[in-house]
Amino acid sequence: MCGFAAFFQPKRMFSNILLSAIDKDLYHRGPDSGGNLSEKGIALVFRRLSILDPKEISDQPMTSDDGNYTIVYNGEIYNFKSIKNKLINLGVNFKTSGDTEVILNGYRSFGIKILDYLQGMYSFVIIDRKKGIALAARDPFGIKPLYMLRAGNFTGFSSEMRVFSRIRKAQPDPQALSELLTFKWAAGELSNELGIVRMEGGSFYKINLNDGEIKKYKFCETLDFLSKNKETSIEEAQEAMIKSIEDHLLSDVGYSLQLSGGVDSSLITAIASKKSKSKLLAYGISLNEKKYDEFKYRKMVKKKYPIELIDLKITNKSYADALPETINSIEGPSSHGGCVALWLLCKEISKKNKVVLTGEGADEFFGGYERYAIWKKLMWQERLSKLPFIQFFPNKYPFKGIKNFLGRDAAIYSSIYHDLNPLNKIFPEFFPTPFSYRNKISKKFNNFRDRLYSVDQKSYLESLLIRQDKISMASSLEARVPFVHLPLWKILARLPHHIKTPGKITKPVLKFIASKHLPNSLVYRRKNGLLLPYDKWLSDDAGLGRYLEMLTENNAPIKEYADNKKLTDIINLFRKERNYNISGLLNKIINIDLWLRNFSNRPKLIKEFEI
Repeated sequence: MCGFAAFFQPKRMFSNILLSAIDKDLYHRGPDSGGNLSEKGIALVFRRLSILDPKEISDQPMTSDDGNYTIVYNGEIYNFKSIKNKLINLGVNFKTSGDTEVILNGYRSFGIKILDYLQGMYSFVIIDRKKGIALAARDPFGIKPLYMLRAGNFTGFSSEMRVFSRIRKAQPDPQALSELLTFKWAAGELSNELGIVRMEGGSFYKINLNDGEIKKYKFCETLDFLSKNKETSIEEAQEAMIKSIEDHLLSDVGYSLQLSGGVDSSLITAIASKKSKSKLLAYGISLNEKKYDEFKYRKMVKKKYPIELIDLKITNKSYADALPETINSIEGPSSHGGCVALWLLCKEISKKNKVVLTGEGADEFFGGYERYAIWKKLMWQERLSKLPFIQFFPNKYPFKGIKNFLGRDAAIYSSIYHDLNPLNKIFPEFFPTPFSYRNKISKKFNNFRDRLYSVDQKSYLESLLIRQDKISMASSLEARVPFVHLPLWKILARLPHHIKTPGKITKPVLKFIASKHLPNSLVYRRKNGLLLPYDKWLSDDAGLGRYLEMLTENNAPIKEYADNKKLTDIINLFRKERNYNISGLLNKIINIDLWLRNFSNRPKLIKEFEI
C-alpha cells in the first residue's frame, strides 16, 4: 500500500522543487521509502508502505532492466504468485519477491491485457517508452483511489487530490455539493473538487507522451455479472468467501483485524484466527452510551477464538477533536458518522500494525441493509408513486412512504432515512438532477433487487472504500476488504434472488455461513451500523456542539450556499427541542462546512509551476 503522483506534459521538465513538495504531501501514505523520476515530459513521485518484499530492491518507481518500462503502483495483488509462475514459464526472470515487478513484467509480456489477470486492489501508472505512451488504471471496484487532472495537454494522476493544489487553486465543485447534501457522497467521476476527475473503477487511460492526447477505456464492469444466468449455490458462495478471506491474509509484515462486533468483521476474525499460527490483535470501538456500544458481541468472538481484543474508548470530545483532521484526510465531508471513529481507531492500530482487515462491502455484496429486507414494499411504493392522482393524498401513513418517491427512483432514495424537505429549504439550488450517475446505473436493470445492488455497489460502496483507504493511510496503515473481491462477486452476483435476497431478512447467505462459526445471538441480531448520539453530543459545546456555533459565524463558508435565515432557524429549533432527526441533518451541514473551510488549509500553490 502506497501513494503516488504522475504528471505528463510534452517537452516540459518538472523541477525537484515541485517533486519534493508532492513527496511531503504523500508522505503519510508511505513513510518507509520514497522515490521520484523526472525526464522530459514525465514526472513520478512515490511513497512506499512496505508490506510485500519490504527490501529496498522492491522500492518504486521501478524500471525494467531494458529501461523501456517504469511503474508506480499502490495496492496488493493477491494472486500475484500464480501470475508470476505463468511469466516464469514464459522465460521471464525476477529480481524481487513482491507483486510490483509482477505487474511490470506482466505488462511487458501481455500488454494492457495484464489487467485481465489481476485479482486485488490497485491503482497504477506504467510508462511505456517503447510505444511512447503512459497507462493509468484502477481496480474494478475502485478500492484504491486514483484522481486525474486535465488542463490543456497536461495530465496528472494522484492517489490523493491534495497534490494538485501545488499546481492549481483547489475549488469545491457545486455539482458535487448537490450530491453531498443529499447522499453524503458524490458518485461517479465527481471528486468533490472542480476540474478533478475520480477515475472510474475498472477503467484505464492511455496518454500519448508526444502530444498529450488522452483516451479512456473500460476493461471491467462489475455490474455485468448481475445479468448472467443465476446458477451458483450457497456452497460455492461459502467456498469463494472463505478463499477470499484467506487470500487477503497475504503479508510479509503480519496483519490485524477491525472487529466491531457485527457479523461481517466477526466472521473475518473467525476465519483469520483459524489460519493464524499466533494470537491476532483485534481492535474495536467502545462508547460511553451503552445503547450504541457493541462490546458484548466482541466478547463473544474473543471467548470463541484466540484473539487479543483492544478496545478504544471514544467520547464526544475525542470525536469532536478528530473531526477536522478526518475531513482533511478524506478530502471531503465524512460520508458516515463512523469516519471519525475509524480515524481514531486506525491511529491506534498503526502503533503496532501495518495491515488491518475490515468487513466493508459485505452489506453491498450480500444485501445487508434494511431496504433488501423490504424490497417488495419499496418496489410497490415506487410503482404507486407514479400514479397521477397520488400527489393529492395526505402526506401521512399509509401514503407518506409512497409520496417520498414522487419523481424519484426508490432504488436510490431508499438509502436516505431522513426527511429531505428541510435541506431543500436551506439549500434550494443544490439538489441532484433526475439524470444523475445513480439514475444512469439504476436504469440498466429491470429487476428491482438488481437495481438496489447496482446503486449500492457503484455509489455507496465506493464511499466506504475511499474512507477506508484515506483514513487508514493517514496513519500509514493498509486496510484490506476481503468481501470486496472480484472472484467472490462473480459467484454472488449469480446467486438466484430467492436465495440471496428473498426479503424479510438481510444477508441470509452470509448469516447462514457465519452461523457455522459464530453464536446465533451475534449472527441474527439487529444491525447497529455504528449509530452515534448526535443529539446529545451537539448539545455539548465542549464536544461536537462547538461546530454548531461555527455555523452561525458571519464568514462561515456554508453561508455562501445556504439560505441563511433557514439555516439559523433550524439551528435554533434544535437548541430548543434537541431533536435527534434534526441533529443528523445538522451534523451533515457541519461536515460540509468544515470541508469548505479546509480549502484554505490545502498545500500551497507553487506559482512557477501553476497550470
